[in-house]
Formats: sequence, C-alpha cells, structure tokens
Amino acid sequence: MDYNRVALFIRVVGAGSFTAAALELGLPKSSVSRGVMHLEKELGVRLLQRTTRKIGLTEAGQAYYDAVRPAVLGIDEADAAVKELGAEPRGPVRITAPPDLGTPDLAALLTEFNRKYPGICVELSFSTRAVDLVAEGFDLAIRAGKLEDSTLVARRIGMSVGYLFAAPAYLRRRGRPETIADLGEHDWVLYRAHAGRATIKLAREGESVSVDAKGAMIADELTFCRAAAEAGAGIALLPIHIAEDAARAGRLELVLPEWQHTGTSVNVVLPSSRHVPARVGLVRDLLVAYLTKRFAEVQRRCDEAAAPAPALEKRRGSRSRRSSVQPSAS
Repeated sequence: MDYNRVALFIRVVGAGSFTAAALELGLPKSSVSRGVMHLEKELGVRLLQRTTRKIGLTEAGQAYYDAVRPAVLGIDEADAAVKELGAEPRGPVRITAPPDLGTPDLAALLTEFNRKYPGICVELSFSTRAVDLVAEGFDLAIRAGKLEDSTLVARRIGMSVGYLFAAPAYLRRRGRPETIADLGEHDWVLYRAHAGRATIKLAREGESVSVDAKGAMIADELTFCRAAAEAGAGIALLPIHIAEDAARAGRLELVLPEWQHTGTSVNVVLPSSRHVPARVGLVRDLLVAYLTKRFAEVQRRCDEAAAPAPALEKRRGSRSRRSSVQPSAS
C-alpha cells in the first residue's frame, strides 16, 4: 500500500472537498482524486460518497478515518517537531482574549518579545465571545470560567475576584453605603443583567449574602462597565484586575471593601495536541508567567487596601447581621 494515499484521504476529509485539499497540498485536483480512488481500490471498499458539491464518508470510510487519523497526525507532528530543532522559531501565533486584557504593559511585553523573536508574528483578537479555537484557527485563548470543551488543554493562572466600586462624585451625591442593606437603595452598573435587575452574591469570612441590584446601565463588556462607573452611573461589581488602575488614580473607590465576589478561574487555553509548535509554546509560557504574576500582585494590593481597622470591622459586621438581606443559598 502507498501510505501517501492514506494521508491524501485524511486531508480530503479534513478539508471537506477534493478542491480544498488540492489547494492546501499544492497539487492538481485530479491527482488528489486519483490517489483516493487507488486507496479505495487497494482496500476493496468505497470510503467516500461523492456528489457535485461535497463529499461524505461511508460507514467503512468513517471507521477507516477514525482508525488512521491519529497515526497520520502523529507523523505530521513528528515532522514539525524535527524541523523546529535548531531552527529559529517563526510563523504566526493567533491569540483570542477578553478586551480588558489589552493593557499597555501587555503590549510592551509582547513588543519586547517580538524584538527577541522577530520571526514570530503575534496576532491578538480581543472579543467577549467564546471563540472556537480549532474552527477559527486560534493557537491560544485566555478565558475565565468553566471550560465547556473537554478537548481543550488549560493552564490556570489565577482567580477573577470582584469588588464593589463607585466614583467619588457618585458617593458624594448618593452617600456611601455603610452596610450591605444600604446597597439596595443605590443605582448599579450591571454586567450581563436582564431587565435592569441582577442578584449580586458577596461573601466575607464564611458569611455570604445576596443583594438585589437595580440599574439603568447594562453592558456585556466589563471595560464599559468600569467607564460607566467612573462617569458616576452607579456602583459596579468589577474584577479587581480591571478596576485597579482607576482605583489607584482616584477615579473609583472601593465600596464595603471587606465584601467580595469570588469569581472563576482564569486560564490560558490551547487546543488539544500532542505537539505544541515551539513558537506557540514560547508565547504560552510568556503569557502564563506574566498573567500569573499580575493576578497575584493585584490581589495582594487589593487585600491590603480592603483590610479594615478592627473597630470598623466589628461595627460593620454587627450592622450587616442586623440587616434585612437574606443569606444566599449558594
């Protein structure tokens, strides 16, 4: 058997047509079609159902594809790994990330990286949606929350912890909340809420509460929520890494800083693969090191700023226990 024909068959199925596979391989369409036909003749079975518009796998073709695809991909990965040995890493690395991570220090870090590895082109796409890495051709993703796709490989870099923030002008106008019960009387900037209402879950030292928050400003992008809070639209629950710069500059202030919302884990994610190209591994390790350090430093500074004096802690704790807010069931 000519095993090149097996590789042609895998390419055709992956590309979805003989024409697309021929373009990928730089071969005439007739050569690709003839190679698959010879493979079918050698095996004695039809592997593909052909129509004028598309191809489909027969039952035998599906079984054969499932059996030989790992071996063919393994050979491709081994070829790529050997070619990279001793060679300068080069080529594109496509990354998708939420917009709030497009920070100046990340841009400076990647600029320095590019000077060290000029052959690597880093392509960043900032989006709030969950991108299909394989279908859309991305090498890496930065994601928060539970990963729905079990085929992805994730490396955890930290936790997204949220605090309450408001602009100084808003707090002067509406007053600063002193207890959890006061929050229900305030305007809110809400993230992905419905009909102007949301349930905000907060916790401190084993105690948890749910706050019924109402607001006329709703968005599905956290940097907009931060900007709206800075403009005085209301109180916003924001991940600390998003709000920290505005808080340090005095544009936002912590509200009831001893209460926090423990968010979800943040991960650097790759499509499942036994072989990670050297260029992708370099960018992955850079992002993991940078983001792990950043999340840890930001959380440490926020813990220091949020730690109240003992007397204030005691007074707030007493007031919150007398409030009408009901404990969360979670």
